[in-house]
Amino acid sequence: MNKKTILVTGAAGFIGFHLTKRLCEEGHHVVGLDNLNDYYDVQLKRDRLTQLDPYNKSSLFEFHKMDIANLSDLEKIFKETKIDIVINLAAQAGVRYSLENPHEYIRSNIQGFMNILECCRYNNVSNLIYASSSSVYGGNTKLPFAEEDRVDHPISIYAASKKSNELMAHTYSHLFGLKTIGIRFFTVYGPWGRPDMAYYIFTKNIIENKPLQIFNKGKHSRSFTYIDDIIESIYRLIGIPEGVLKPYSIFNIGGENAVKLMDYVSAIEDSLSLKGRYEFSPIQPGDVEKTETDSNKLREIIKFSPKTDIKIGINKFVDWYIEYSNK
Repeated sequence: MNKKTILVTGAAGFIGFHLTKRLCEEGHHVVGLDNLNDYYDVQLKRDRLTQLDPYNKSSLFEFHKMDIANLSDLEKIFKETKIDIVINLAAQAGVRYSLENPHEYIRSNIQGFMNILECCRYNNVSNLIYASSSSVYGGNTKLPFAEEDRVDHPISIYAASKKSNELMAHTYSHLFGLKTIGIRFFTVYGPWGRPDMAYYIFTKNIIENKPLQIFNKGKHSRSFTYIDDIIESIYRLIGIPEGVLKPYSIFNIGGENAVKLMDYVSAIEDSLSLKGRYEFSPIQPGDVEKTETDSNKLREIIKFSPKTDIKIGINKFVDWYIEYSNK
């Protein structure tokens, strides 16, 4: 792939950090945006950015503290730099938090995304890749989830905001020829992950001998996806030759073998050589009991699909967590 100037929003976030690092390693120039909000520990976001300092010094990476919901600031970035590709990972995350603060999801995930679309439209951006979520499958009961399934029943504002992104992208692809790729992520985990995610909380609580709150009485199962597989998939999607995809595309990216929640907990316990204490609770509003991805479309297009075994991925996360926590 020819060297590009790529705008990555949410560059201090979990996926955004890893993707920015990979893009810089491949020699691309990355313009990173992040508002560094306090949804979770801002220091973790700053520490991720510190890992990117070598690329900043070599002029492969430049960072701007910025909120994509601020249109004038965003427009300035596009006017000052010729952006080839936009990868929009900035969003207010979290299903449960969307029950407490729904307005933030509208501001960031919908207003912010509209600003991204408008800036792409008026600045001749060749391709927009944006984060959607497996949450859009909502109340669907057919497994595994496939891209052609109807997604008309979101069960959280977070899921509804991501479904809205897909509809908005479709409109801009249809009206203005903007090439868009939506990525439905399935439960991403790994080093430098988000502290609000279950695997992070479980690891922390096991080490600190605190009880693990197990929702849905442990009956959840998920397509867990290791971060390196996510990054490899996105990188290959960026490099798809002209004309292979339609202007509007959607892809699932997820581990194909769904894992039971209690098996996931056991993998963490085995990695730590410690046993957790469980407190079983009912399913939470907005949660779905099972996710399982069909990755056939992704594999057909990029000749790759997530494959990291859960035990290997958890071991890598636990090693990072212990090292990071002891600094």
